[in-house]
Parts: sequence; structure tokens; C-alpha cells
Amino acid sequence: MTEPTPPVPTKARRSRKPTPTAAPLAGPVVGPTDISDPLLRHEAKRAFVWIGMVGLVALAVVLAQPLLVIFGGMVFAAMIDGGARLLGRVLPVHRAIRVTLVLLGAVAFLTWTAIFAGSQIAAQAYELPAIVQAQALKVAAWLESHGFRINMGNVQGLIEQAIGGVRQVTSAVGGVIGGLTTAFLIVVMGIYFAAEPQLYRRGFAWMLPREERDAFDITAAQMGKTLRMLMFGRLIGMAVEGIGTWIMLAIYGVPMAGLLGLLTGLLAFLPNIGAPISGLLMILVGFSGGWEMGLYCIFVYVLVQTVDGNIIVPMIAKKTADLAPALVLGAQLIMGALFGIIGLLLADPLVAMLKVALERQSERNDRHETESRV
Repeated sequence: MTEPTPPVPTKARRSRKPTPTAAPLAGPVVGPTDISDPLLRHEAKRAFVWIGMVGLVALAVVLAQPLLVIFGGMVFAAMIDGGARLLGRVLPVHRAIRVTLVLLGAVAFLTWTAIFAGSQIAAQAYELPAIVQAQALKVAAWLESHGFRINMGNVQGLIEQAIGGVRQVTSAVGGVIGGLTTAFLIVVMGIYFAAEPQLYRRGFAWMLPREERDAFDITAAQMGKTLRMLMFGRLIGMAVEGIGTWIMLAIYGVPMAGLLGLLTGLLAFLPNIGAPISGLLMILVGFSGGWEMGLYCIFVYVLVQTVDGNIIVPMIAKKTADLAPALVLGAQLIMGALFGIIGLLLADPLVAMLKVALERQSERNDRHETESRV
């Protein structure tokens, strides 16, 4: 009987050490770009805000002209909307019908001006530069005769430059309206904005955070009301100055009464700038007919501006943004230098909108500060 074979000794298995596992983190994972210092994190947020503002300003400069066209459409829409609201007080029909009636009325007025008054005004427009030039030379000669040292060559050059600008304005008034793509776009966008204002307001509010939408609705409503009242007051002032000047000059027999009245009304849209220009033209034309007519034109200018400045403007300013004249003039100079005539025309409404937005933000800040103290 054979003895059992003893078991072959096997190699002792190597004891495997358990693979070390990562201990669970006690807090959130900190990335390489995270900032743990609260003060440093606050300053970084401020830096990013400033960088974003600089980027927005640079983008606004690049897109300034299209943005002005859009804002011009909003201003035109405010004028249409104001007319539709006034019409709604006496004609309770659908808003679309009222907007259409306002547009048809504007087209009818422009058509009447071009057909019935266009030829007469155009004829007067060609005579105006010669009269202004002759009167300016007379004033320069009178000053030189009283001891003032005046270079007549420089005076002649300045007069020719001024006459060139006057001739452009009067030619446009006479009916030469062509190639105004910007004006066409403003009118088209204004019609779209006026037809469905709530649609665009809701669309813009949708892009904002939920907690900011109510505040935006209040601010947008206040901006719309301010813009409507501002444009309403401006149109009333233009009508009063233009019609009043035309009637008073025509009664005395001042030459070019219709043209001077129309220029006075159009230039009244530009506060602080339009009135001195129209007044200077009126006085120069008046003195071409003698001292009495010249003094009468001065009286007409002072009377019209007094009525507009002391009755119409304060009455409208109580219900809209009361803007400082120096602020408006500074904005007009800057906008006019940067963007030309469109910037000059839209400077006043733009300042009014910014003023409303800043006032609303200041009210919100005061309310939040009061709530935090409580």
C-alpha cells in the first residue's frame, strides 16, 4: 500500500493591500478659477461689470446710427400714439382705426403743404438768401463805420457758408425731399411700433430676469408717457410759433411771411437752437423793408417766444420731464457733432428718456435701502 503523496507546498499568496480610495470631500469642489476670498470675489465682479460696460459702449458706438434710427422710430411712434389717444377721447373706435386716421391726417397735411403752398414757398426760398446776404453786409458796413475793425472778405465768406445752409433748408422746405432713407426707415419703424406697442414691450421684457420685469414695465410706461407729453408739447409749440409768426408778419405785409412762418415752426422742434436762427432770419428780412418793419419783426419774435416760453412750455413741463436748458444744449452739441442732423433732432428726447430711467433706478435704490434697514 502506497503512502499518500504529501501535498505540494504552494506559494503563499501575497496579501493584497486594499486599494486606497479617495476620502469624500467635506465641502464643494473648488476649481482652479474659483476665488475663495469674499473681498477679492467682490472686486472681480465689479471688474467684470466695468468690462461689460466698456464692451457695451464700444458696441453702441459701432451701432450708433442704427440705434438712433430705432430710437427715432420710437419717437415717431410716440407722436402717433399721442394723436391716437387724443382722438380716442372723441372717437371711441378701435386703436388701429385711430392710428390710421392720424397717419392719413399727417399725409393730407403734407400733401396740402406741397401742392398749395409749395410753389409759393419755393419761390420765396430762392429770394431769401439774397435778402439775408444784403442785410448782413449792411450790418457789417454799419459796424465798420462806427469804429469796429471788420474784414469784409471774412464776413463775405461766413455769409456764403451760412447762406449755403439756409439754401439747403429752404430747398427741403420747398419740396425737394429725396434720398432720405433714414427718414423713411424711421417712419416705417414708427408705424410698426405704434400699431402694436405692447408686443414689443413684452418681447423686450421677456429677455430680462423675472424679478426685473415688473420694474421694467413701470419704467417703460413712464418713459412712454414722458415721450408722448414731450412730443405733444413740441408739436403745440411748433404750431403756435409757425402759425402765429405767419399771421402777424402777413398782417404787416412783411415779405416771405409764409416761408418765415414755416421755418419758425420747423426750427421750433430744436429747443435753444431753432428760435435764435428763425429770429435772425425774420429780423434780417424785416429790416430789408425799412426800420419800422425791422422793429415790428423784433416785436413779433419777442412776443411769439414769450408766449411759447411762459405759457406753453411751463404748462407741458409740469406733466413731463423738466429738463435743464444747459443739459439739453450740451446734448444737442454732442449729438449734432457725432451724428449730424438726426442726432441734433433726437438729443432732447434721448435726454428725457435717460432722465426718467435714472429717476426710476434712484427710486428703486432708495426703496431697497429703506427695506434693508427695516
